[in-house]
Amino acid sequence: MRTSKTSYILTLYEKLVETKDLPFFLGLMEHLATHNISCPLPVEDKKGQVLKTLSGRPAVMVTFLDGFSVNRPKRLHCGELGTALGAMHVAGADFEMVRPNALTLADWRPLFEKCGENVDDIHPGLHDVITTELAFLEDNWPKDLPTGIIHADLFPDNAFFLDDHLSGLIDFYFACNDFFAYDLAICLNAWCFEADSSFNMTNARALLSGYEQTRPLHEQELEALPLLARGAALRFLLTRIYDWLNTPKDALVNRHDPREYLRKLRFHQQIKNVSEYGFGK
Repeated sequence: MRTSKTSYILTLYEKLVETKDLPFFLGLMEHLATHNISCPLPVEDKKGQVLKTLSGRPAVMVTFLDGFSVNRPKRLHCGELGTALGAMHVAGADFEMVRPNALTLADWRPLFEKCGENVDDIHPGLHDVITTELAFLEDNWPKDLPTGIIHADLFPDNAFFLDDHLSGLIDFYFACNDFFAYDLAICLNAWCFEADSSFNMTNARALLSGYEQTRPLHEQELEALPLLARGAALRFLLTRIYDWLNTPKDALVNRHDPREYLRKLRFHQQIKNVSEYGFGK
């Protein structure tokens, strides 16, 4: 929507977004925008309200961000993304609302069980791989890492760039409270692999170095990063499996191949130390 002064985005929320969570998401975007994080800012009406109803659905107007997502992130993109992610984690420190992660470790086994008996139709032996990995992560998942507001879905299509410089972050509808380093692990998976699933160490080094420019990592976070990267890979492997097996073939939804995240999981299973990602103190 364009006006004589600026542009806006009108969003009508579908069932995938819980109405009860909208005050958290909208409040977070407003908080981050007022803390110098470039993201969409919900627009208030004359009564100071942002959440409305249109055509029977929750609706909100937000400011428009200029920029484009990148299909093949390079070192510069990853460095700026890391810096922005660290700044977002710092900016969220005094955000008072709390939303637990709806897809954390405790949710992965029930999700796996919902996938049914056809998991091996996607890849031979996949059921056993996931069963073993779930047991390992449940036994070893860290408990005392620094925690706060995370994005939880910061894929390249949720970051905009202009002339190779970050212009903003979007789509905060998975945002929640969880380990900061887990958010970084999600980005390692999303930004640091090539189309052939080979790991791009240059991108990873830039991502981690950029992050530390705004929020230095604790030693225990660095030690846990390979494990968290395995968990992030498994989380997206499971959601992709579920969608692959349960989305009708004629649905207007682009299903993502789960095997991409199986390959990423196997890579992270071989990593013993953060230095193998190209990063070290």
